[in-house]
Amino acid sequence: MPEPAIRVSGLRFAYPRGEAVLHDVNFTIAPDESVGLIGPNGAGKTTLFLCLAGVLRIAPGVASVCGLDPGDATMRRQLPSRLGVVFQNSDDQLIQATVRDDVAFGPLNLKLSPDEVHARVAEALKRVGLSGFEERVPFHLSGGEKRRAALAGVLAMRPDVLLLDEPTMFLDPRGQRELAGFLHDVPGTKMIATHDLEFVLQMCQRVLLLDAGRLIADGPAREVMANAEWMESHGLEVPQSLR
Repeated sequence: MPEPAIRVSGLRFAYPRGEAVLHDVNFTIAPDESVGLIGPNGAGKTTLFLCLAGVLRIAPGVASVCGLDPGDATMRRQLPSRLGVVFQNSDDQLIQATVRDDVAFGPLNLKLSPDEVHARVAEALKRVGLSGFEERVPFHLSGGEKRRAALAGVLAMRPDVLLLDEPTMFLDPRGQRELAGFLHDVPGTKMIATHDLEFVLQMCQRVLLLDAGRLIADGPAREVMANAEWMESHGLEVPQSLR
């Protein structure tokens, strides 16, 4: 059996001087699998992503991403070359003067050649439909354009695992369809945390249902999200297409 792309075993996390946010979370995700992460506000979805990305410090040995332990300081420094995160608020990721510089930031930090950086920037912008936006100022973009620019910056790193936090936020229906289209073409493992359950049905065969930091359900997306008792008791509704 191949090594899981993501493995979480007994993950617990509490913010300083606060109550626990994640409680004994356990799951594995196979390479190239796309999995939805659903749950009400405050369920711990974003915290889980930040733990996997090494942004929040966790105990060694309770998680691995592409064989790297986010709880190990040495391995944590290697995570950006294997794992990409698209945050809920695109302004948290767009930090440079131009779209080109933002998308190039990650590849430059990998010490790639200028030609390789240029190629990756062009490829990523084309993939998200922002070719020609290279000289635009990120903070002057629309919400949907910012979302695309942030995603391009992650795709330029060519990660093996992609974590997307509310990726359809600020996108109109056409933008959501286009996002689904090019995400289907992006290779690798994907975890998608979102309240857009129809988008989950488009993208994922499997879902994890998280509530109050506990993993409530892990199974086929249509089966889990069609269960009205489960969904309603955890602050969610059955998607319209499954009613």
